Amino acid sequence: MNLLDLIDKYMVYLEYEKNMSPKTIENYSLWLNRLVQQVGDIDIKELNRMHLLDWRLALTKKNLSKKTINYHIIAVRAFLKFLHKMDIDCLAPDKVELAKVPPNEVSFLTDTEIDLLLTAPERRCKKENKRWRDKAILRTLYGSGLRVTELITLKISDLPTEWQQMQIIGKGRKLRSVFLTKEAHTIIRKRLHFREDDGLYVFTSVSNNKGAAIHVTRNAVEEMVRKYARLEWIKKKVTPHVLRHSFATSLLKKWADIRAVQALLGHASITTTQIYTHVDDQHLKKVHDLLN
Repeated sequence: MNLLDLIDKYMVYLEYEKNMSPKTIENYSLWLNRLVQQVGDIDIKELNRMHLLDWRLALTKKNLSKKTINYHIIAVRAFLKFLHKMDIDCLAPDKVELAKVPPNEVSFLTDTEIDLLLTAPERRCKKENKRWRDKAILRTLYGSGLRVTELITLKISDLPTEWQQMQIIGKGRKLRSVFLTKEAHTIIRKRLHFREDDGLYVFTSVSNNKGAAIHVTRNAVEEMVRKYARLEWIKKKVTPHVLRHSFATSLLKKWADIRAVQALLGHASITTTQIYTHVDDQHLKKVHDLLN
């Protein structure tokens, strides 16, 4: 069987059996089809380690980072694992090695920086409707640990009425509990009071605020976060995901149980959550002072 036909079957498997998100399926399709562009639509039995080595070299020549190339390799390994599961004779997945990359540095904000960012719309935004929306987005990102994709697709019907707990479908289409802070919940409700559209989503665009509004875009949220960080002279690169990092870091610095933080973040593995167990020097000093 040839690569293209098997890749098509793998995409069906990811969608209907693994219940992967459309974005994940799109990425895997892109990465695997790049392999086909390199080696051709060959029979899967012909695919060998030299093919993959040449492909890795071709990706490197495109100036892709090791991390990005590893995403391609991970897709190939998962694809080969699927084929073995289907009793199709092909290269063993464990013969496809990932490049060694340095561990990611987790960027997070200090308490002072968080306070500056969360209160920035009050000082920097003159339009009342937009000000309340931006305040609500920032408070929700930091106060709940939501991914930006989870935030922009949050519907009004998802919001809790009395309690701050709500159920969302997150990465991998897994259901998890998310909690809003009381302040975030209050600001969201005030934001909804100022809205003029009848959209289904909590956070909508303010450029065309009448009629059935669509949800705010990922790019718009990322640009909004960068803008307020810049206006407040925060020197770090601040993104929505940095607010998620800050959420996790703040909880762990307050001695939250790492398993609880894992559940709040929606991590499948505790290993992923462990990257947040770093602490800054000031916190380390406080811990050491316990000996005095």
